[in-house]
Amino acid sequence: MLQPVLIDDLRRLLVLADHERLTDAAAALRMSQPTLSRLLARVEDQLGARLFERDARGVHVNPLGDVVLAAARDITARYDQLEHDLATLLDPDSGTVRLAFLDSMATSLVPRILHDFRSVAPHTRVSLRQEPGHEILRDLAAGVAELAITSPRPPGPHGWLPLQRQRLVLVVPAGSPLAGRRRIGLAEVADEDVVTVPAGFGFRSLVDELFAAAGVAPRVAFEIGDLATIEGLVGSGLGVALVPEQFAGASGTVGVPLATDGAARVVGLTWRTDRDLAPAAGRFREFLRAAGSFD
Repeated sequence: MLQPVLIDDLRRLLVLADHERLTDAAAALRMSQPTLSRLLARVEDQLGARLFERDARGVHVNPLGDVVLAAARDITARYDQLEHDLATLLDPDSGTVRLAFLDSMATSLVPRILHDFRSVAPHTRVSLRQEPGHEILRDLAAGVAELAITSPRPPGPHGWLPLQRQRLVLVVPAGSPLAGRRRIGLAEVADEDVVTVPAGFGFRSLVDELFAAAGVAPRVAFEIGDLATIEGLVGSGLGVALVPEQFAGASGTVGVPLATDGAARVVGLTWRTDRDLAPAAGRFREFLRAAGSFD
């Protein structure tokens, strides 16, 4: 059975094969000839095979040595590539940030953040994952993502940095009698069809809480996980919806302010607190911390 061999010893064998003389190889490696001789004997013992033939002219690789040296070249090259790849990933200036974010951030907050971050870290790569909140938490737990822009603040071992407070409005079709209202209470839309995200989404919990506080059981007509699509369905006359204010009007809808105090969602950056962030991800977090609010 083979015994482990140090990668540095494989490198030394390659130098010895190139020089074919112990004296010359030892000088190139800056070690004594006896030390190199002992190293060669040790490696041959570890591998259980004679690799070099010795004669008066020096040392020469035999067929078994050819097999070992071919593997040594491959192993050392792959190890050098591993060192390079890790150094690149772990460099705060040229590493990679693995960032997940909610679909509803795709056209507003995330592009703004990435534009600002690139101006201060042009060589840092940001790998993006656009997905629902429950998938974001799963990817953070698995280490697929290091940071996430989401809402609401997740429970458990997650850090939280608030980034933006988004006021909610009731979007209605342009021709609706409600479109001319300056403010509206949710109790006034008890008989309206509602378009919203499916149960289990963080935003749906917020919507349900607001309707419950108004004493209304919403009559949900359509459910879809994308807020832009929800606004489009409302624009087609298929109901009304609660969405962040920036989504209103894209499909000809009208956003009516709510009479409900505190009707907003807070979007923030989150990460796992039970593990350390890679340097590039840590730099991204500190950039956002220094940037302050994106309201």
